[in-house]
Amino acid sequence: MKKIVWTFGLISGAILSALMVINMTYLGVSYDMGLVVGYTTMVLAFLLVFFGVRSYRDNVGGGRVSFGRAMAVGSLIALISSACYVATWEAMYFKFAPEHGQKIEAYMMESARSSEGTPQEVQKEVAKMEAFIRMYQNPLANAAMTFMEPLPVALVFTLVSAGILSRRRRSPETGLVVAPG
Repeated sequence: MKKIVWTFGLISGAILSALMVINMTYLGVSYDMGLVVGYTTMVLAFLLVFFGVRSYRDNVGGGRVSFGRAMAVGSLIALISSACYVATWEAMYFKFAPEHGQKIEAYMMESARSSEGTPQEVQKEVAKMEAFIRMYQNPLANAAMTFMEPLPVALVFTLVSAGILSRRRRSPETGLVVAPG
C-alpha cells in the first residue's frame, strides 16, 4: 500500500505544484481567473486519487476493495498531494515570488474598500482584511490556511472514488452480487 500511496500522491502533488508555478509565474492571469485555473488544476491532479485507489484494488486487493480501505488509500494520496501543494505555495509565497502575495493582498484590500456599504462597514471590512493579511504572514497560519484549499476537492474525489471502486455489482445472468473488477 505504501508504494501506491506515495507514487500516486507524489505524482498528483507534482502536477499541482508544477501547474501552480506555471500559473503564478507565466500566465499572469487575474486573481479571479487564477482561482478558476487553480481549482481546475486541482481537479486534474486529484484524478490520480481515483487511479491510485483503482491500482490498490487491482494490484493489492485482488480486484476487491472495501469502502473504508478505499477511503484510507485515497485520503493518504490526497494528503501527500496536498502537502506538496502547501510546500510549493510556502516556497513561492515567502521566497521566490513574494510580489505575488503582495498583489493578492492589494486585491483583497481594494475589494474591501470598494465594497458597498456605509463608511463604517467598509472600514470594518478593511480592518478585517488587514488583520487577515498580518496573520497570513505567519508561515504556520499560512500553511494551515493553504491546506484548506485543495483538501475539500481531494476529499470529494476520495469519496467518489471509494464509492465507485468499492461497490458490488449484480451479475446480469444470475442476479447475484459479484466482486467488482
